[in-house]
Amino acid sequence: MKTQAFVHRNLPRLLLQAREAVMTHTRPSLREHGLSDQQWRVLRVLGENAHCAEGVETGRVAREAFLLGPSLTGVLTRMARDGLIERRRCPQDARRTVVRATALGLSKVAQLSEAIEAHYAFMESELGKQKLAQLYQLLDAVIQLETLSTELNSEEMASPCKTI
Repeated sequence: MKTQAFVHRNLPRLLLQAREAVMTHTRPSLREHGLSDQQWRVLRVLGENAHCAEGVETGRVAREAFLLGPSLTGVLTRMARDGLIERRRCPQDARRTVVRATALGLSKVAQLSEAIEAHYAFMESELGKQKLAQLYQLLDAVIQLETLSTELNSEEMASPCKTI
């Protein structure tokens, strides 16, 4: 049995390697503040949505922080224990939970954003503003392409009748 040779490089692995390379610079700052990668992702989402006084629905936090529900539950429990977030029932729908960063959580976001932005400035100085912007555009394009492809495939599988 002959195996098919791959023509293209392993894009998922390259994206993971790039993520790990960037996180190598971020993790020490996170650890100094007593945060895990997952806790930081949650705080970043909440920091970006700090203008939402009512909080952010946990499903949205899970999607934007790329955490599965059970993992998010544990992360939020630890963060609430540490005084980083507050959880409460959604005023519009008591079945849902909303979270928001506390003053301590927002303080950590502000402190960490300085270190993270400094690293992005370093990347921009090394790659150049245009290449970094191009990288963002290419990543956005890949995300959009793959999201659209996934949505189309889901619709096809959900539809019992296909029209050709």
